[in-house]
Amino acid sequence: MKTKFTKLVMFAAGAAMLGMLSISSQAQEIPRTPDGKPDFNGIWQTMGSAHWNLEPHAASHGPIVQAGALLAIPGGLGVVEGGRIPYRQDAMAKKEANRANWIDLDPLVKCYLPGVPRATYLPHPFQILQAPDVTLITYEFAGADRIVYMNRPDSEAQVDSWMGHNVGSWDGDTLVIDVTGQMPDSWFDHAGNHHSGWSMHVQERYTLVDANTIQYEATITDEATFTEPWTISMPIYRRQDPNMQLIEFKCVEFVEELLFGPLRRPGTN
Repeated sequence: MKTKFTKLVMFAAGAAMLGMLSISSQAQEIPRTPDGKPDFNGIWQTMGSAHWNLEPHAASHGPIVQAGALLAIPGGLGVVEGGRIPYRQDAMAKKEANRANWIDLDPLVKCYLPGVPRATYLPHPFQILQAPDVTLITYEFAGADRIVYMNRPDSEAQVDSWMGHNVGSWDGDTLVIDVTGQMPDSWFDHAGNHHSGWSMHVQERYTLVDANTIQYEATITDEATFTEPWTISMPIYRRQDPNMQLIEFKCVEFVEELLFGPLRRPGTN
């Protein structure tokens, strides 16, 4: 019996050792910059339906008619940890009003910059250009850009802006970006999920899972809109297309009106 127990202990210890070696090997496989930090340089894109709705949602038709058929909105399991966004009662009423009239009210339809975190999970690629003192994130959609100032914890936003004031730091191998000073006009998705302005704080966390996958998290704190902080998480994938580059994206304001006119909603004249 003692011999069998000893073998079991040795087996468990061996398995644990193999697990640690596997984790160590995986960490070594992550590309790194000359200063030893994880290398996020490249073009990335998020796949999924979060840009339609962060919360779980069934497939449905949209308010636009295209080629004689209603535009389909794909269903999704959602990316909000815990399932639902913890709105205050008055903020929930505004969210429902936004959702019912998103084709008219969504800032993205008007070609406004998407804000953070929405820019990350739009169905458009973005590029990260990383340096020790500053990191640039540039998005194909509407030419949006973010300058992330590294290791400046006391830096504060002087004015509100569409893409906010971005301060970066490292938590081990995780790139952390704190975003403040965003305009109150941007939304989180087409479903009308919204936020306030100066009081919102977004903390993003970018972690390389392997050479071509980032695990992305964003925690939103906004006491004016939500009863407690909440977090979204999703993978982001490296674009490996030959000669991949960001293409100039010409956002046409109210393009739905120009293309579809009175046909954009069933039953309109």
